[in-house]
Amino acid sequence: MDTSLSRRERLHTVIFEADTPAGRRFDKVLLVLILLSLLVTIIDSIESIHRDYSQVFAWVEWGFTLIFAIEYVLRLYCSPKPLKYAFSFYGLVDLPAIVPGVLAIYYSDAQYLLVVRIIRMLRIFRVLKLGTYLRQANYLLSALRGSKQKIIVFLVAVSTLVTVFGTLMYVIEGPEHGFTSIPKGIYWAIVTLTTVGFGDIVPKTPVGQMLSSLVMITGYSIIAVPTGIFTAELANAMRGEQLKHDCPVCAKKFHEHGAAFCSRCGNALFRKEADQA
Repeated sequence: MDTSLSRRERLHTVIFEADTPAGRRFDKVLLVLILLSLLVTIIDSIESIHRDYSQVFAWVEWGFTLIFAIEYVLRLYCSPKPLKYAFSFYGLVDLPAIVPGVLAIYYSDAQYLLVVRIIRMLRIFRVLKLGTYLRQANYLLSALRGSKQKIIVFLVAVSTLVTVFGTLMYVIEGPEHGFTSIPKGIYWAIVTLTTVGFGDIVPKTPVGQMLSSLVMITGYSIIAVPTGIFTAELANAMRGEQLKHDCPVCAKKFHEHGAAFCSRCGNALFRKEADQA
């Protein structure tokens, strides 16, 4: 009993605890296997290679599926709460590494679903200790929340513009030049305003070409607007995070944007900035 318990504890340390040397080695080996299995799947999707080496790739893929199945069973075995792990985020991420291989027995094209294994690369955040970088995502979320209303107004304005331009182009060019409906004209306006320019529909008349030029100039004028809005909100979010710190002397909680010193007691808010000054 004690031997079984110690074996489960050792397995738990290796499989679940990325802070230990053994855990880091295990996760790194696992990531390499995931990348190799993805590479095999991608190469096998090339028709000429699949035609000549389909059997080889099939056996290799079965090997990877067996390895990942054993790993999943071991995780359930050494987890203190197997059911909780099975329905946890990483448990649900691990399962797709096995299911497509089993489905491929009954449906051959299911083998290409094996690319979902790439989501297991999320474990790299544990191996490389990138949790601090994930916390920086709060700045992005805060900036998105702050710029939401401005971006919605911008999108409404752009939607109005493309509707107007698309309708005008439908009236000017008409079905004989490819603008068979107002939605078709709106599609052309979106493609032109965003400066994508597929070229599948183009105006033929001089008036239509003049309108097209106006739409392109307008596109260049507004294309950077959402980027500017988001960048400004991101800068505000980062400054706001810095200014949340209390003054270490008088404990004043809020300070003006860009303030290096407390407005109540004059103490330096950021020691590094004060030292540099």
